[in-house]
Amino acid sequence: MRAKSGARNQADLPFVYLNIATTADGKIAPANRKFVPFSSARDHELLLKLRTGADAVMSGARTVDSVPVNLGPGGAKYQRMRLRKGLAEYNLRVIVSGSGSIRLDAEVFRHTFSPIIVLVSERATQKRISSLRARGAEVAVFGKAEVDFVKAFRWLRQKWGVKRLLCEGGGEINGALFRAGLVDEVYQTLCPVIFGGREAPTMADGAGIEKLAEAIPLKIKSMKRRGDELYLVWGVTRA
Repeated sequence: MRAKSGARNQADLPFVYLNIATTADGKIAPANRKFVPFSSARDHELLLKLRTGADAVMSGARTVDSVPVNLGPGGAKYQRMRLRKGLAEYNLRVIVSGSGSIRLDAEVFRHTFSPIIVLVSERATQKRISSLRARGAEVAVFGKAEVDFVKAFRWLRQKWGVKRLLCEGGGEINGALFRAGLVDEVYQTLCPVIFGGREAPTMADGAGIEKLAEAIPLKIKSMKRRGDELYLVWGVTRA
């Protein structure tokens, strides 16, 4: 998934923060790319708490296809937390699929508590778009071969009032967001396990960078240890 260029203007783009659990060697799934939970219950609670500060929660099609997630607040406790923060009781839900190939029987479509927005590129056929709309999703097209996240996020801010967007992966989407200069903050749970394998996905997959000068610099904002897990918060440093 290639990033599309575009000047970043905080005034018309949401604050974007990522949440990701990785192994000690930086993997997010085994080499077969099938997600298996490997973090603690404490990490799952952190995920739900992070959602309470987001106007929208975003994930890729591979995640919603393979894991029974609904991308919602996570229950009454977290809904009350959202209300205390002055946010809507339920967050918007955003799914990314350049081709629009999302399972129509995925768990996320079985819950109608908030709108589902699907971001696709021009690769998505009209048949797939119509099928997604029939499931109640709003489908928005940005970009030719891949989703243009700069334009998509600007639209989310303008049309849906999304000021804070939480991305929960996967690695291809994270990588595209980094390369587009859209990430503001990263919440990383470092877990005490090794997957290994050159085919195992990482926090930021995709095209990657070719030169060290193109690397995305981070600054550590906080670090906590709970048992054998490390909870890191990184800020993205911009020129």
